[in-house]
Amino acid sequence: MSQKGLAAYVAVTAAYWAFMLTDGALRMLVLLHFHTLGFSPVQLAYLFVLYEIAGVVTNLSAGWIAARFGLTSTLYAGLTLQVGALLALSLLDPGWSVAASVVFVMAVQGASGVAKDLAKMSSKSAVKLLAPKESGGLFRWVALLTGSKNAVKGLGFLLGAALLALAGFHAAVLGMAAVLAVILVTVVLRMPAGLPVGRKDAKFKEVFSKNRDINWLSFARVFLFGARDVWFVVGIPVYFYAVLSDGTEAGNRSAFFVIGSFMALWIILYGAVQASAPRLLRAADRSPTQIVATARHWVAALIVVPASLAVLTQIAGAPAPWLTATLIVGLLVFGAIFAVNSSLHSYLILAFTSDERVTMDVGFYYMANAAGRLLGTVLSGASYQVGGLPLCLATAAAMVALSALGASRLGRGR
Repeated sequence: MSQKGLAAYVAVTAAYWAFMLTDGALRMLVLLHFHTLGFSPVQLAYLFVLYEIAGVVTNLSAGWIAARFGLTSTLYAGLTLQVGALLALSLLDPGWSVAASVVFVMAVQGASGVAKDLAKMSSKSAVKLLAPKESGGLFRWVALLTGSKNAVKGLGFLLGAALLALAGFHAAVLGMAAVLAVILVTVVLRMPAGLPVGRKDAKFKEVFSKNRDINWLSFARVFLFGARDVWFVVGIPVYFYAVLSDGTEAGNRSAFFVIGSFMALWIILYGAVQASAPRLLRAADRSPTQIVATARHWVAALIVVPASLAVLTQIAGAPAPWLTATLIVGLLVFGAIFAVNSSLHSYLILAFTSDERVTMDVGFYYMANAAGRLLGTVLSGASYQVGGLPLCLATAAAMVALSALGASRLGRGR
């Protein structure tokens, strides 16, 4: 790889890291802040619904936008929009009604969702164009970007919980906006030339792929990420808060730190395993066909974890220290296996696409990712409201099974 290509990769990765740090912190800030204000699980889920809807719409169009206007344009737009979303959230007034607060935060989260997916699509597409082609280089580079991003986002969860406890909601979002604005300016000034600048004849209809593997992989992605978010977004944070908080201010702060630490640890583990996946799977010695077969096996293994935890939680009934410890260990195991599956997906979408269609196919694939997160977010609040944590985990197991169905179809249309 040339020095210019390496510099572009470093700049793209740095921008993506900065964005995901604030994204993770913002999610934890919003979730815990509004839970302490008395929002129900369903109301908490509503706060993130527009964020995920925006992701679906953005990813569907972002590939075309990048193909037409260039990858750096969409990357800068994502970072700028996130700064604006953070500044807008600082205007939230505690005196507003619940309905007004929900509508306002949903709108701001929607803007943040657009920002996230512009940045994600730009970064992942850049890897396809910049990564070395030999000796599994593509798998290594995409795993490094994705894994490191998730580790940074995990730190963001911890940062968000800590900022809420120590500085308060408004000071936290203003501080993050200022830091991200500085990073945006730095990246714009330092970004080397070399990424595609776009082509004016790109047509929106090109977004929809005729490649069966890309379509089935996108189907599998919907249910893989739905299976995570159905317990991750509302179920586990609210469950742990109920178990850990004693209702006092000191107890609430302690619960914030424990919940934030668990969420951070889960995402950091997820990111570390993702980054290590090419080495764990010996990807350099395997053909794309063998990696497709590996993807089928790993998603089948994932079904067992949420199914077992759902049964155990249902049998246990009331929360207990041993159950909490078991859930923590079990969900960390889920995170490790999930990370391998996610890393395999991230490689396969780039392996299945071509340089000419990369932004289109990556945008479509991440549209499916956002659709899965949307589905998981809605079901997280609804299933916890109806059946508590056992139903969240059972729903996760069913969604992993559907992801396995999609993975079973990969490679049959090649």
